[in-house]
Amino acid sequence: MAEPIILGIETSCDETGVAVVQGTTVRSNVLGTQTEEHSRFGGVVPEVAARAHIEAIRPLAHAALAKAGVHPEELDAVAATRGPGLSGALLVGFAYGKALAWSLGKPFIGVDHMEGHLFAPRLEHADFEPPAIVVLASGGHSQIVHLTEWGSYEVMGRTIDDAAGEAFDKLARFIGLGYPGGPAIDKASEGGDPTAFAFPRALQDRPYDFSFSGLKTSVVTQLEKAKDSGSVPPLADVAASIQEAIVDVLVAKTFNAVDATGVTVVAGGGGVLANRRLREELANQADKRGVRLLLPSPAYCTDNGAMIAAAGSFHLKRGNVSSWGSDIDTSLTLG
Repeated sequence: MAEPIILGIETSCDETGVAVVQGTTVRSNVLGTQTEEHSRFGGVVPEVAARAHIEAIRPLAHAALAKAGVHPEELDAVAATRGPGLSGALLVGFAYGKALAWSLGKPFIGVDHMEGHLFAPRLEHADFEPPAIVVLASGGHSQIVHLTEWGSYEVMGRTIDDAAGEAFDKLARFIGLGYPGGPAIDKASEGGDPTAFAFPRALQDRPYDFSFSGLKTSVVTQLEKAKDSGSVPPLADVAASIQEAIVDVLVAKTFNAVDATGVTVVAGGGGVLANRRLREELANQADKRGVRLLLPSPAYCTDNGAMIAAAGSFHLKRGNVSSWGSDIDTSLTLG
């Protein structure tokens, strides 16, 4: 039997993603980014994001279908992000997806955004199967997930304050770099000394949970002291030290979970997983332990419609479809 053809829509934050996926084969994946709109504010403005989604969603859906060579009537279902995320942004994609599905007489599936990230590695590694430990790190979330089977997720650890991506954004703004902060710090760190500053690695007594608020305080304090003393440290050293502190914690907690569960597969998802240094260190630790590492390419780490379609396909096959009265849930939690 042929795999179902799913149109996936992702609008949880500041990127409009629409894709057509058949099984684990991506037939199209188009993305409308809002980086330029938000960069002058130093972060995402919810009202601006919602308006940009309204303008982008219809032409991107048409482009995704045309690129895939799929007529709307050929779709088996439409999937859209239900939550978590910004309410206005979520409403645009969810309402459009539901209306499109209703007009075509096709099932509609509301998808957990973080579950979408769990499915992202399957887009390029079709043989990816549980059990696995998955590190999810983005602007709004940092989690360690024990994927026991598809549809069954144990969140072993999460951030108790800021997410990794949020820390990157705030610290990049403080040291004078642009938005988004993760790519800006990654680029600025090239050639820098990651040991130049002894920034903290918090919650070492809690093996799976994260905290990045103390890192921000330490960066501000140490740089202000340096400024007061008349010393201006190289930007590359500052960026490399910030990046190393975040990467160290993400990698250590991930492999704490690997050691505790005995799994032989590690995967990841979320925009922070596009970070060059993080990918290097995850690969190094996986090699040391003889563990298989499955990371999406950077295009599938950031928010995208293909991962939502892949998760939607899983739920469609099991008859888990949403009612026409379903709604978004901005605080939806995985598992």
